[in-house]
This record gives sequence, C-alpha cells and structure tokens, in this order.
Amino acid sequence: MPDFAYKFIELCLIVTADHGPAVSGAHNTIVTARAGKDLVSSLTSGLLTIGDRFGGALDESARQFSNAYDKGETPLEFVNEMKCSHKYIQGIGHRVKSLNNPDMRVSSLADFAKANFPATPLFDYARQVEKITTSKKPNLILNVDGCIATLFVDLLYQSGSFSVEEARDLIDIGCLNALFVAGRSIGFIGHYLDQKRLKQGLYRHPWDDIAYMNPGGD
Repeated sequence: MPDFAYKFIELCLIVTADHGPAVSGAHNTIVTARAGKDLVSSLTSGLLTIGDRFGGALDESARQFSNAYDKGETPLEFVNEMKCSHKYIQGIGHRVKSLNNPDMRVSSLADFAKANFPATPLFDYARQVEKITTSKKPNLILNVDGCIATLFVDLLYQSGSFSVEEARDLIDIGCLNALFVAGRSIGFIGHYLDQKRLKQGLYRHPWDDIAYMNPGGD
C-alpha cells in the first residue's frame, strides 16, 4: 500500500483510541476493573458493548453509502430512501457533537485525506448527505464512524493496491469495525491501568441516578 494509506490507518487508531470515561465501553471497563477483575476480563467487558449504538457502525455505514453511491442515487434520494425504509443512516448523528460543536476527530481525518488521498468521492458524497441531515437537526452530522468508513472505502478504491472485488471483500468481512475495536482497545486498557494505578475500590452507582418505575403506583 502507498505511504498515505499506512498513515491514515495510524491516524484512525489514534482518533478511535479513547473518547473519555463516560461512554459505555470505557464505563464497563472501569467498573469491571474496580470489581477486582483482571485486564482481559475488564477489556472484554468494554468490548462487548460495541455494536450498532456504540462504535460498531463502520461496516454498515460503508455498505450504505457505497451502495447508494454505486447505484447513482443523489444524496437527497438516499436520505429519502432511508427515511421511507424507517432505517437510520449509519455514520450520521451524534449525541454531543453538532454543527455548533464540531468533532475535531472528523476534522483531522478529513484534512489528512484531502491533503493526501488521490480522490475522496464517497466521503464527498457523505458530506452532501450531511448537509441534508443537518438542515433538519444540527446534531445529524457525519460522525467519526461515518467519516472513517467512507474515507476507508475511498482508500481501498483509490490506493491502487486492491481490485474492486478485494475491496468489497474487505468491507464485507468486517475490517472497518475491526479497526475501531483495535483502536478503542488501547483506550480501554488505559482506563484499566488507571484504575489499578490509583487503587480504586469497588464502584457503586449513585442512588440519585437510579429511578424505579412503578406504573399505576403513587
């Protein structure tokens, strides 16, 4: 592969390594570490939270955007199709980041790709989709999952190292989610080591954050 491909993969590992202790995977790792469990147990407890709602959207995001682009759908047609199908566009939307609070991880990846990739047709397509979705809600941005997914597809097709069939196989076997898992494992290990270094005791969730629902009760 060309040098820019290796550097892009390294950048992906850096930006996915950690996003603080509040996300589900880091939280699980911390709670498990404080329960006295070993590194592998704590790491896997965090990794098991990765899925469609947390960090596991890269493969499906790549498929959705690629399929729409390859069919020649306009960004608006793609958005409307997903809406009519009652499906979320994977790689779009964030709970905290928005147009008014942009994700600097996305900016770093985009800047690198624009400076080093031969072309970024799928990423550009995703940006056009983002213009439509953010016109509805400002937090419906192209998130870091969607950014990595579309740029990685562009890398596969533009690097000259893979045939079309090889590129599609890599997407289908789950290499994009694997990239997130590899990067985030570094962060989870860091959280585990922090808890051990600080000799933190058993975690107990605060009662004021717990609500018991009693339908029909007083």
